[in-house]
Amino acid sequence: MKEENELEQTPKNIEVWEDVVRIRDLIISLTICSVTTMVGYLIAANDPARSLTFGLIGTAVGFIICSMIIKPKRKFTYVENEEE
Repeated sequence: MKEENELEQTPKNIEVWEDVVRIRDLIISLTICSVTTMVGYLIAANDPARSLTFGLIGTAVGFIICSMIIKPKRKFTYVENEEE
């Protein structure tokens, strides 16, 4: 069994393109977008022009689903300049 200090030190976030994301949220969004893209692609598998279009539509649908499920974790604070 892990001690409390070890549990607190386990990383929950990783850096992707100079931004910090939760590993769990990243895996969920990658899975959702991959599934919706493949479904769109497979709907029109026999027609090359339609498969690209449907794949892109599936990607957009996956993005919309992910943006509704996964909320941003950032909090911005405004700091006024202090004059000396």
